[in-house]
Amino acid sequence: MEVQDQESLGRWDRLGSRDAISRTKAMENICQDVMRKVEAIRPIPSLAPPASGSPPKSDLNDILAHLLMLSKRCPYDDVKERCVRLLQGVQDLGVRIPRPLGNGPSRFIPEKEILQISKVDARTQSIFEDAFAALGRLDNISLVMGFHPQYLGSFLRTQHYLLQMDGPLSLHYRHYIGIMAAARHQCSYLVNLHVNDFLQVGGDPKWLNGLDEAPQKLQQLGELNKILAHRPWLLTKEHIECLLKAEEHSWSLAELIHAVVLLTHYHSLASFTFGCGITPEIHCDGGHTFRPPSLSQYCVCDIANGNGHDSVLTVGVLSCSLFPKEMCGEVEVLMERMKQLQECRDDEEASQEEMATRFEREKTESMLVATAEDEECVPSRDISRHFEDPSYGYKDFSRRGEHVPTFRVQDYSWEDHGFSLVNRLYPDVGQMLDEKFQMAYNLTYNTMATHKDVDTSMLRRAIWNYIHCMFGIRYDDYDYGEINQLLDRSFKIYIKTMVCSPEKTTKRMYESFWRQFQHSEKVHVNLLLMEARMQAELLYALRAITRYMT
Repeated sequence: MEVQDQESLGRWDRLGSRDAISRTKAMENICQDVMRKVEAIRPIPSLAPPASGSPPKSDLNDILAHLLMLSKRCPYDDVKERCVRLLQGVQDLGVRIPRPLGNGPSRFIPEKEILQISKVDARTQSIFEDAFAALGRLDNISLVMGFHPQYLGSFLRTQHYLLQMDGPLSLHYRHYIGIMAAARHQCSYLVNLHVNDFLQVGGDPKWLNGLDEAPQKLQQLGELNKILAHRPWLLTKEHIECLLKAEEHSWSLAELIHAVVLLTHYHSLASFTFGCGITPEIHCDGGHTFRPPSLSQYCVCDIANGNGHDSVLTVGVLSCSLFPKEMCGEVEVLMERMKQLQECRDDEEASQEEMATRFEREKTESMLVATAEDEECVPSRDISRHFEDPSYGYKDFSRRGEHVPTFRVQDYSWEDHGFSLVNRLYPDVGQMLDEKFQMAYNLTYNTMATHKDVDTSMLRRAIWNYIHCMFGIRYDDYDYGEINQLLDRSFKIYIKTMVCSPEKTTKRMYESFWRQFQHSEKVHVNLLLMEARMQAELLYALRAITRYMT
């Protein structure tokens, strides 16, 4: 929503207050403003609607779309109810009101299941209220992450610090870098969010015409953005030197660390966005329409209760009757394999040579896993203008004889090297990132589908290490033979697509792995994939910076 003035902005901000009286006063002021605007355009002309079904773009339309978003997403029921009544009142005066498009925050997960989370978990509700107070919205990513409130708290703290707290980069640079990073994966959801935020903090609208309209300093970040997003193993200290020694357009080390963290954050967040089927925000383009509903669709009361938005499956654990018999024992088979692998670990230990061979075999096999039919996605001009060289994408290391040396974690690790470098140049961020990585990696409820008291550490480690293996990163103490035992082909295809070419992720792929598992467990998998990818990119970038410094 475009904000008219500071006084108006304050009224919307006060809707995030934990004090019910403050929220009521803010809503009263907003109601008066809206009704004044409605009266100003009356009498409503009795013209046929335009072919698109949408009234001309106007300030009032933006406000109505914002009210629609609040009626569905505000964590306070009193605000939701007032927004529904206000929209109904506007409609009663003959003004067309918007309605939401899509079926909730995710195309993959039933809306009711997502919205139920905060009703049964007070901690989630509290985090939602904090997020709403900070941003004036509760975005769809946060709603889906709400399945795991402990992680969500860490994620939001880190993101808030990167975007809004003191740091080397100005606020509009931060949002523009977010746009550049998200655009590399054609993630229009994140691009649109940060275009709005960029303008909100005073960014120059001309920069949004394309990267070539942005300052030279940001344009020079294009190469780093491209390599980190798609082939981070190609990053060298020479790339870093080009940025730090660019005369009047040069970056400081602290600025570059901030930029690298933002780029890796939004590349990996694009993976999560596509992997969970995140839909456009209700108040943004693609999230609502002014087109009248067709017959048999919703009345205005559906704005609040979500009727007509149920998908075919509304249960967390998918019923065995929906799948072939061989699918129904997959959880038990996986648990049995974990048990056997643990027994093998206890009985014998492979030699270092055998461990290295198993890593190389798994790395080579990961090259043969295709991503989502390996079809090309051509980005729209709206997205591609924010980055250079749209044809540059993920390529396996071994294609066309390209061989990249294995990145050995014992030589350069996050814990021993990357963490301290980030903390030194961008204080507190290393600590926040470390907490977030640990949270995703160690998060467990000791369950698998309907089974309780299960130690899932072996499975979580296999997923994390498989992602790092795809990036050429090796842990000397890990037996990569375990990966093929624990991750089946459909799961590997999903992982590789979501991590390397997330824009190709489909609902069918999401549904085809771990069919008996709950949606919350699949969201947990996506958190693991996101954080493992971010750490892999960071390792390559920080190693290149360290090599430049030494």
